Amino acid sequence: MKLFPAIDILDGECVRLLRGDYSEVTKYGNPVEMAQRWEREGACYLHIVDLNAAKSGKSENLSVIGEIVDTIGIPVQAGGGVRTLDAVEERLRAGVRRVILGTVCCENPETVQRAVQEFGAERIVCGVDAKNGCVATNGWTAQSHCTPVELGRNMYCAGVRYAVYTDISKDGMLIGANVAACIEMTEQTGLHVIASGGVSSAEDLIALKNAGLYGAILGKALYEEKITLKNALFVAKDGE
Repeated sequence: MKLFPAIDILDGECVRLLRGDYSEVTKYGNPVEMAQRWEREGACYLHIVDLNAAKSGKSENLSVIGEIVDTIGIPVQAGGGVRTLDAVEERLRAGVRRVILGTVCCENPETVQRAVQEFGAERIVCGVDAKNGCVATNGWTAQSHCTPVELGRNMYCAGVRYAVYTDISKDGMLIGANVAACIEMTEQTGLHVIASGGVSSAEDLIALKNAGLYGAILGKALYEEKITLKNALFVAKDGE
């Protein structure tokens, strides 16, 4: 199972939110330095979210993301406010390996299908953010009427093969991942699912790995030193 240390960027700083609440911010310093740290500690891939762009739809921290890509030697997947083909191309030009699309997957799935056709299924990731049984959009500030499984199936039909599944109620809470929902997404959509939200221990990683998850995102657990990246990688037996 692949592990993705998370770097969430808000106003140019590395932060973590509590359940996606922009008023509940904990700051962790310079995102470029944090990316370099995770690479030094053995990360094989990074997960980056532009939190400003997630709300505004504008690539407000793209220069920071570009600097990260330029100063490390491991691939990056990045999202936040990516709602057009131009926005996808902009991030790919900046050196991002995979681009995560969220809101547009619900509101304009044709754009996602075109992105897969133009850039390839290896470059596109669907962000499935679950709240109260439905998919949340616009930086988790709005809610659709689509269930995560429905969206996952639609995205698979559109050619998408990778998805980040986030249980918003667990994000930043360090209370364990929603393993059952991740299993449902994996079994019922055909997507390679990356679990996000609540991962806080080696036991969480073992449960996700045993459930057949493609990957898992580590955020607050790393920043609050609930688990080291070295130990997490050992448990997950991550690799290229």
